[in-house]
Amino acid sequence: MSPSDDTGAHKIRGLADLQAIKAKTQKENALREDGYHVLATVHMGTCGIASGSREVLSALVDELTASERLAVRVTTSGCIGLCEREPVLTIEMLDEPKVIYGDLNAEKAREIWRDHIIGGRLVPQYVVGYGGEN
Repeated sequence: MSPSDDTGAHKIRGLADLQAIKAKTQKENALREDGYHVLATVHMGTCGIASGSREVLSALVDELTASERLAVRVTTSGCIGLCEREPVLTIEMLDEPKVIYGDLNAEKAREIWRDHIIGGRLVPQYVVGYGGEN
């Protein structure tokens, strides 16, 4: 997105900027409307599966089941192009920047669950992307 002007409004330079705004708004509204405040996405492309993303997913589902948290959704998606950092997990929290964690295993996923998803604190040693940057 373009830098803000003096009023704080974003300058829209074309269709791509409008599409980005629409996608961001839909994602934020989806989190609110579904009752979820946290979306944890384990990336399960071929590279992720080969690197152990099934174990990461299993650990998160176990933690979710044990915690009985209703505002957390664990889901899967395909590859996001960080094959060398697989297994990869994206955390999206309501009103917070997206965080991408990489080089994971089941224990690291449990640590991210405890510290970030439940505790609200980043686990910086596993962060490979923050906000819109990878």
